[in-house]
Amino acid sequence: MTDADLSLGEAARALGVSEDTLRRWDRAGKLTTTRDANNRRRVPQSEVTRLSGGHRLRHQAMASLSARNRFNGVVKSVEVDGVMALVEIEAGPHLITAAITRDAVEELGLAPGVEATAAVKATSVMVDRLR
Repeated sequence: MTDADLSLGEAARALGVSEDTLRRWDRAGKLTTTRDANNRRRVPQSEVTRLSGGHRLRHQAMASLSARNRFNGVVKSVEVDGVMALVEIEAGPHLITAAITRDAVEELGLAPGVEATAAVKATSVMVDRLR
């Protein structure tokens, strides 16, 4: 087991499928897993990358969200402070700043240069004057 190995749940979330699907794929030989000291399945990051088809499954999962505004872009900065983090995503002419948990930053592997999608759904919008 290496640091790049994911739990079955982490791999399932990254691929947008259920843990049961990953177990079936493992039994069918479509997925290569390892076992940890407690005999739990671990999925190498390389397998998640291979199966994601260049993030195709994650985008399919995002498409099922009800949010109407999605901004594909690149992470410009990540500022972690305690349990929270500010993530800036440059999406074309837009700069989106999201306040998310430190855990989410770590689980998603967010860092400058990483491609990401900001899905925006808000019941209120704050407006400031252009300078």
